[in-house]
Amino acid sequence: MGAGVGANTITVTDDTFADEVLNSDKPVLVDFWAEWCGPCRMVAPVLDEIAAVHKDAITVAKVNIDENPQVAQRYQILAIPNMSVFKGGELVKSIVGAKPKAALLADLAEWIG
Repeated sequence: MGAGVGANTITVTDDTFADEVLNSDKPVLVDFWAEWCGPCRMVAPVLDEIAAVHKDAITVAKVNIDENPQVAQRYQILAIPNMSVFKGGELVKSIVGAKPKAALLADLAEWIG
């Protein structure tokens, strides 16, 4: 497991993105990150905590943009961390930059109730 991946998150690749994210029955928060990104490492434990507490409402997935450039390119990920919410196969929200837990929970309130 890399520095950005937690026990409660799933790792998604270019090959598994459609199955794990676009075809998911529930909303998926995709964290686009990289090993070299300091803010990504800061937000990773917060996302893992959100994944654990709200696992019934939302899946938290991690995409390493260095290892999976196709997905990052398809969704025009130009800055990381970038947390994108997908629902029903559609991108419905993007959150760019590291934020404190309270701000992330507020941004995700629509999907985690």
